[in-house]
Amino acid sequence: MPADNSRLIVAAVRRRSAATRRRAVSALRRVDATGTVISFETVAREAGVSRSWLYNQPDLRAEIERLRARHRVPATRQVPDRQRASDASLLRRLEAAAKRNQQLEAENRELTRHSPLGERRTADLPSRPGDTPKKKFSAVIGPC
Repeated sequence: MPADNSRLIVAAVRRRSAATRRRAVSALRRVDATGTVISFETVAREAGVSRSWLYNQPDLRAEIERLRARHRVPATRQVPDRQRASDASLLRRLEAAAKRNQQLEAENRELTRHSPLGERRTADLPSRPGDTPKKKFSAVIGPC
């Protein structure tokens, strides 16, 4: 009859479980200390454990969720100061846009004051078939 060594197996499982827990806690502390985004994936990778194992550890799961909520990035990220436009720059851009808007409005008024496009086209067409247009085109299309 084989010897009953189940107590040795149980002790080995407990040591392995404790070592896994220590690795997970240590990894969680390291990830938090470095400022890396806290997630089950990052902690599992750092500790060398599975995500499902982390989800099944109520205390570790609660701590990961707490840290993840604390480090959560707001939906609208702030633009760094060095990339933010100054008030003077924004004012110049606004003035340039207003000037361009005035130019486009003037161009639009000028275009609507002239005859409609259809009338302009017919003015350039020959009066009867076979006539050549009155406009002479100076541009010659060269070889391609």
